[in-house]
Amino acid sequence: YKQGRNLRYKKKFASKVMEVSNPFDALLPADFISASFLFAKQDYFFVYPTDYHYYVERFESSFQHGGISLEEMLVPWAVLLPK
Repeated sequence: YKQGRNLRYKKKFASKVMEVSNPFDALLPADFISASFLFAKQDYFFVYPTDYHYYVERFESSFQHGGISLEEMLVPWAVLLPK
């Protein structure tokens, strides 16, 4: 994901990007009022246009963890009582 002001992406990639222009609506933190978030969907990632080939070679075919999953947060718990 990317966070900041004046974030841009090519509109032809709109189906591969989720844009959150008001972080408070999505319960996301914001350092400033005009903050916005861009999230890359599926197996896509963001690269800087100035070093495009460097980042593509570095991140292509690699595993990038995007955050904590539900399975990592839930702890199985059972209460067993004797008969």
